[in-house]
Parts: sequence; C-alpha cells; structure tokens
Amino acid sequence: MMIWIAFYIVMSLLHKWIISWGGAKIIQGWKSFFVLGWFAWDWNVEQIRFYAVLSWIIFTLIFVLGCFNSQFRQEYLS
Repeated sequence: MMIWIAFYIVMSLLHKWIISWGGAKIIQGWKSFFVLGWFAWDWNVEQIRFYAVLSWIIFTLIFVLGCFNSQFRQEYLS
C-alpha cells in the first residue's frame, strides 16, 4: 500500500509540475517525447497541459480503485 501511495504522490507532483509550475513550457517540443511519449513531440503548451489534466484524472480514478481493491493494486503494479 505504501508503494501505491508513494507512486501516486510522485505522479501527482509530475502532473502538477506540468500543469501549474511551468513544466509544459520546459518539455514542449522534442523533450516531451521522453516525459509523455512519442505522440506528444509536436504538441504546444496548451495541448500538453490538457493531456496532463486528463491523465491525472484517469490516474486518480485508478488510484482510488486500487486503494479499495488490493487485488487490482497488485495486478497494476506487477
């Protein structure tokens, strides 16, 4: 459970950095390939922020499901 929570905190900080703390400007361009994936290399700042918001919402739902279902959590981390 502690690994699950720590992973969520780290991923939340990454998403917060991209959305609010200027991370989208820093990773805009070819650097977004390494943080978000190959599909994001030509995105602008707004598109990167939008993707981060959507993925943070989805990741939060997965986190909540994993908090209440230990079998789901174990399969997700494996």
